[in-house]
Amino acid sequence: MNLIAAFCAALRDIGLFAEYLSGVRLRGYQRQAAEAILRSVIKKEGLTFVVIFPRQSGKNELQAQIEAYLLALLQNTEAEIVKVSPTWKPQSQNAMRRLERVLARNLITRYLWRKEQGYIYRVGKARIYFLSAEPSAHIVGATASTLLECDEAQDVLIRKWDKEINPMAASTNATRVFYGTAWTSQTLLAREKRLALEAQRRDGVQRVFEITADQARKEAKAYGKFVDGEIARLGRNHPFVRTQFFSEEIDEQVGFFTAERLAFMQGEHPPQLMPAPGAIYVFCIDVGGEEPPGRALLGEAGDGREREHDSTCLTIFEVDLSTLADEGLRAPTFRVVHRRKWTGAGQPQLYAEINALANLWSPHRMVIDATGLGEGLAAYLERAHAGRLLRFKFTQSSKSDLGWKFIAIIDSGRYKEHRPPLGEESRDALYQEEFFAQARACGMEILPGPGRILRWSVPESARHPLTGEPLHDDWIFSAALCAALYNEAWGNAESAIILPQDPLQGLRF
Repeated sequence: MNLIAAFCAALRDIGLFAEYLSGVRLRGYQRQAAEAILRSVIKKEGLTFVVIFPRQSGKNELQAQIEAYLLALLQNTEAEIVKVSPTWKPQSQNAMRRLERVLARNLITRYLWRKEQGYIYRVGKARIYFLSAEPSAHIVGATASTLLECDEAQDVLIRKWDKEINPMAASTNATRVFYGTAWTSQTLLAREKRLALEAQRRDGVQRVFEITADQARKEAKAYGKFVDGEIARLGRNHPFVRTQFFSEEIDEQVGFFTAERLAFMQGEHPPQLMPAPGAIYVFCIDVGGEEPPGRALLGEAGDGREREHDSTCLTIFEVDLSTLADEGLRAPTFRVVHRRKWTGAGQPQLYAEINALANLWSPHRMVIDATGLGEGLAAYLERAHAGRLLRFKFTQSSKSDLGWKFIAIIDSGRYKEHRPPLGEESRDALYQEEFFAQARACGMEILPGPGRILRWSVPESARHPLTGEPLHDDWIFSAALCAALYNEAWGNAESAIILPQDPLQGLRF
């Protein structure tokens, strides 16, 4: 076969185009989706497709190969492709770099492609436009006469798509493709998947191409090992694992501590009133006071309204470093061994008593809520325990990140409550019962958009099921602060009391 014949053959087959001209072998599930999309474009069928692949399984490479193929095939026509991403930086820019890499490597397009105005790629007369779907982006007016693509569609707002983006394909009824990974049932991706499945049932033409990590691993063993590591690290039921790797939608508003999650948290170790020799401990302190803006109640926008003051709560964890040796986890386990609570105590009393406890337990780290009133207490403790204190300030972003990390610790079996104390009236039993009451009442809400913002707290209306008293969230935030140590380099951490240096040592008289 001569060179011209080989090029013609490659332009009739996306698999040959990618492999022979770019050196990329498409996997079976990639090729199946690509062929259906290209058939609709070339035959001008105007179908809508939904492609849901797990993270890092080749979804972005698939898009770049489809785009390069159409630019090469239609280079003698006024073909126009529009591709939108949830953000300009980094998502649109990443998509442009991927396409540029494919165009520069492909034997047909290598010397033909040009970049115009910073966001347009051209081969001959055919063009692709990269646009941002951010809420503030002004993108009305572009025309997608050939293909309209939406990348990471789960993060694009529905109203933005319907009002400004979808009409771009109207004049020619161009083929539309929504790419992404599963998230909640309220996203643009989820809506289009439901509509595509309905159309698919009517005429039998496959429009939804959805796989899970289990299917992807059949064609990529290394990918399977990566997913196994993520499951070990985060837990199979972590929202990120369920959505990003197994294409399972999660509800937008659910309980933070599910029944299964609460079961994972149960441990077999006893509570402790005193530290054990050689053990490693951390203090996690949630400081009571008025509700700061970053600690907004579920359903509020962070307006800083006051609620009845909660307590200052201290959760003491023993850190089990044995799980660092687990190849899947490579992270410590946090075991609750003791709790303390102060209600209505002033800063001097809090400092004196927490400082005394720190001198007794000698914690490796002290994590403190340094938001609002906690700032002063943190300053005092930092002077007394320099190098051990970690300040945590609650904002919408930091609280969301803390929540996701706390879920990962729980779902991977690395958070354990002590077993119920023998005496039901003991302080440890009372505080543990309060913790679980707050946990069962804690709700969560996932905000739409690419930020994956998680809002979680105990609603103001929540009441204790036995006493009818208002429930706070002081115990659950105290416990969750262990997640602030998620990336701590534990190494050979040891628990030890650091004695001050003798000021007379080394002096001569």
